[in-house]
Formats: sequence, structure tokens, C-alpha cells
Amino acid sequence: MYEAFYGLKHRPFLTVPDPDFLFWAEQHTLAFTMLRYGLMTRAPITVITGEIGAGKTTLLRQLMREIPTDLVVGLVSNMQAGRGELLQWVMMALGQSAAEEPYVRLFQRFQDFVIEAYAQGKRVVLIFDEAQNLTVDALEELRMLSNINADKDELLQLVLVGQPQLRDLLARPELVQFAQRVSSDFHLTALGAQDVERYVLHRLEVAGAAWRIFPARTCALIHEATRGVPRLVNILCDLCLVYGFAAETKVIDEHLLREFLTGAKRRGIYEQFAPLSEAPKLVRQAT
Repeated sequence: MYEAFYGLKHRPFLTVPDPDFLFWAEQHTLAFTMLRYGLMTRAPITVITGEIGAGKTTLLRQLMREIPTDLVVGLVSNMQAGRGELLQWVMMALGQSAAEEPYVRLFQRFQDFVIEAYAQGKRVVLIFDEAQNLTVDALEELRMLSNINADKDELLQLVLVGQPQLRDLLARPELVQFAQRVSSDFHLTALGAQDVERYVLHRLEVAGAAWRIFPARTCALIHEATRGVPRLVNILCDLCLVYGFAAETKVIDEHLLREFLTGAKRRGIYEQFAPLSEAPKLVRQAT
């Protein structure tokens, strides 16, 4: 829609993760390092948490692209199941049949799969995205599944990725045994103001921008409005480009950003954006 007007080859702020636009702030580098460290050191359980839109899915996608050949990975997303159903999700994630059958038989097939992988020099890694949706019973079942591990070798590793509620869940007294097995964890916070500016400029550069479309002051206000959440940064920047295109404005300056947010607030939409501080008033010099 606006790409030609701004001299862009692609829309730079789509919310769908795209490896071509991958941007690592320091905290994302640290989180990814903890993920890789957990896999390399055979950590029984690795936990990564962060707010909605903080970049957790992007981290997972990058991890899946770099998985070594000696790992067999099963990715379970948005699972909401009680005891007995979890193992079916796990088997499906590993590419195995999950037809309804007695739990004992299903568990035996899972155990055989893990042991066979180990015999071939491989380890099984189960990754749970949106893990804050898991129940206490499901987490306890996962702990029991991990009991398959041998004395010195980890045949099965667990990676839990979710919103901050996951940390609250793991702090519950009934999950103390599960929490004790967590040996690698990291919490993603929001981006700082400088990282938001770098993030915006990086995505525009990848998209082919030939001039600075978002000045530094605008980027600072974008950080203020989005609280540094990458997904909200994408949404706001994309909307500003649409608004700027309609206004035939080549640069998204502070005035245009404030005008857009004021209009959006008046219409009762995009309430996920925080209110901006007032614009500094010009003081007329006495003559």
C-alpha cells in the first residue's frame, strides 16, 4: 500500500516473525544464549518467559532453524489439556501416532521412542510454547516423564516458553520438585529507548529505506507509547506509515505521530498504546 511512496521493497513492520528482519537486542542475545546453553549442557528444564510481544516466538523460530542433528525436537504450542491428554500432544509433536489407547500403552510407546533415539546417539527435546497455559497436573506429568533420564545422561530435555504467569505457576508449593530441575532460565523485558530506535531503523533498512523516515524524536515517542514491546512497535510504526502515506508525508515526525494517536484515542481504538507526555511548549524570548 505505502511501499512505493516510501521507497520500500517490503512492508517493514509486519507482526509475523520473519528471519530476514531478525533483530537482536542485548536481552534477546542473552535469552538465546540461555536457550542454547540449556541444550548444550543437557539442562533437564529450561524456562524462558516474557510479556506478550516481547519476542519469544522469534527466539523459538531461530532456535528451530539451528537445531543440531543429534536432537529430536517436538514443539507443542498453545496446549490446554489435563492429565492423560498431554502425552497425546507430545506424541503428535514428535511425529508419532497419538490414537486413543490406554495411558500405560501410550507411555510405553513414548518411553520406547526416547530410548531408541538415545541408542542412535540422539536426545529428545520437548519445547512447550505458551507454557503458562499448562496446568499443575500437566507440569507434574512432565516431571514424571523426565524421570526416564539415566543417571549421567539426559535422554529427555524440556524447554518451557511462556508469559510471566509461568514463573508464578512454577513458584507454587506443589511444583517445588519441578522447579528444582530448572537449571537454565531467562526473563525477557521490554526494549529500552535506544533499542527501539535501533529496531525501527534496522527494519526500515532491511526493507530498503533510502532516507530516515522515523526521526530520533519520533522513535523516542514510539518507545513511550509502546512501552518497548516489539509487537506494539511494529503495529504502531505500520499504522504511522499508512497515516503518513494518506497525508503524503515522507517523514513521520512528532506532530504526525501525536496526531495519529490523538485521533485513535478519540475514536476509542488502539488503547494498547500508552498516553504520551505533553509536547514541550516553546517559550517566546523577550525582545
